[in-house]
Formats: sequence, structure tokens, C-alpha cells
Amino acid sequence: MRIARWFVVGVLALLFAGCASTPTSTPEARQALAPTGKLRVAFLSAPLYVVKDPATGELKGQAVDLGKQLARRVGVPFEPVPYANAAAILSGAKSGEWDVVLMGINAERAAAIDFSAPYLEVEQGYLVRAGVPISTMADVDRPGIRIAVIEKAGADLYHSNNLKNATLVRAKSVDELFDTVFVSKQADVIAATRSTLFERSGSQPGSRVLDGRFLVEPVGMGVPKGRKPIAASYVGNFVEKAKAVNLVKTAIDRAGLRGVAVAPLK
Repeated sequence: MRIARWFVVGVLALLFAGCASTPTSTPEARQALAPTGKLRVAFLSAPLYVVKDPATGELKGQAVDLGKQLARRVGVPFEPVPYANAAAILSGAKSGEWDVVLMGINAERAAAIDFSAPYLEVEQGYLVRAGVPISTMADVDRPGIRIAVIEKAGADLYHSNNLKNATLVRAKSVDELFDTVFVSKQADVIAATRSTLFERSGSQPGSRVLDGRFLVEPVGMGVPKGRKPIAASYVGNFVEKAKAVNLVKTAIDRAGLRGVAVAPLK
């Protein structure tokens, strides 16, 4: 049975790889997804989605890998559209700045975006600044502790509803988030995706990512509300095929992400 299963997966992967290099969309789907003639793919400028090569300036990451694969299937050029925060992405959805987005799914965002089923499950955790007397997750929600979050991100929404003693300090972007803790020291702890925390903690001596997680956030692909239904349907089908043939897992592995798993098939 194991051999048969891997044989099927291998055949599907070969078929999907072929489709990735040959457009598989209809003219109607192509117009609905990429009305400007290119696929403008939005995502946060965060290690979970993308990093910039310091030598070339090239963007690399799972959002770029999956966005490029989707663009190839649609049969149009790929254009990355990075944003500093979720609020800017939602504003861009309403003003027509992008065609497809990769981001965490929640009710507020679903009011502006037609999401696929999740393709990633992302752990949220804590990074503690050196010298702050916190060693476990149970120590975080205490009087006097200041937790930095990105405004309206998953960690902000979770802590806004669940904190009892600690206070929140909100930042507009990932860079501002880390400056708030390690430069201006306006906060003691960062709450964010563990992949981002692991990636940034190496440059902060004495800081530590705590064991455990406070939330697992689903991440999906989506299109702005108002597009023809075929656009969301096409993206949803792409996500399920990408999970089934390990394209999502390959993108995770290439990016070296930690605290991330492929979401189950729909």
C-alpha cells in the first residue's frame, strides 16, 4: 500500500509539474485572475513569506515559489507585491493593487478576501529579550510585561481577547516590531510566527524563542472580493493540488521554515 501511495503521489507530481510549465487556465479564468495581464501576488514582508537576498536584492521564500507556480499555470508573468502589514494588504484589496494574496485567515480579512482552504498551519510563539526574567509561556501574561505585536496580525487579535495582566505594544511592520523590543526596548517580548522569531533571534544575542505555541494560524491564498467566482475557484483548486503533490512542502523546505506544517487536504 505504501508503494502504491508513493507511486500515485509521484505521478501526480509529474503531472502537476507539467501543468506548471504549461498554462492550464481558460481565457475567462485568466481575465478574472490577472486583468492587467500579470499576476500580482501580495504577501507580508516577513520571513514566513519572503526574505530578500542581501547580495542580489531578489525576493525568495514560499510565497514567491507558490506565486510563481500559480502564475505559470495561469499563463501570465508573476509580479510580487510585498506589504509591511496586514492593514495595507486589506486596503490594497479594495483599491485593486493585487490579484492574489497569501496570508493568515481570519474573519476580518475574510470580509475583504475570498480565501482558499489553508495551505499552511503556522505556529505563533514568543521571543524574549535578553535579561527579561521569562523562561516559559506561563510567565508571559504577568503584570508589567509588555508584549509587542504587529497591529491586526494574528498575535494581536489573539492577545487582545485573551490577555489578563500583560500589556500590548503594537507595531506597524516586522522591522518596527523588532526595533520596539531590541532597539527602543519599549517591550519585553515579541509575539509572532515562530518562523519569523527563529529567523530573527540569531541576530539578537541572549534572546530566546520559548518552547510551545499560543496559537496555530491557518494561512491560505485568496482573491479580492468582487472578482468573478472562477478566480477563487481556480486558486482553491491550485492550493489543493499543491498540497497533494508536495509543492507546498517543497516551498517550506526551500525556505528553511520552522514552526510550519502543510495544512491537511480539504
